Amino acid sequence: QVQLVESGGGSVQAGGSLRLSCAASGGTFNSWTMGWFRQAPGKEREFVAAIRLNTLHSYYADSVKGRFTISRDNAKNTVYLEMTSLKPEDTAVYACAAMPRQSAYHSPAWYDYWGQGTQVTVSS
Repeated sequence: QVQLVESGGGSVQAGGSLRLSCAASGGTFNSWTMGWFRQAPGKEREFVAAIRLNTLHSYYADSVKGRFTISRDNAKNTVYLEMTSLKPEDTAVYACAAMPRQSAYHSPAWYDYWGQGTQVTVSS
């Protein structure tokens, strides 16, 4: 059974940085797509970033492009989301997700597995 466990959330001041980690287990992830999504109170879940683990192609929402970086460590089966220049509007619960295919990376409906989420709070 595939499991995803996030870590690294917390509270920071605007302009600060955080790194989220998503450790995957229970599968072979060479050709998978891993994504990060976030959901703020009262808002819908939105796409943040994704990476194809076979090609290392990465994708970002316009709102985070240039500030966030998604990467992976194959040896550790871990995907990271490096977040810099954080803004109060980045405040949300961030969750990683995984799918064993190369489908539409931006749509949460395609992802089969989800982590429990980690809170990121950015104060002004």
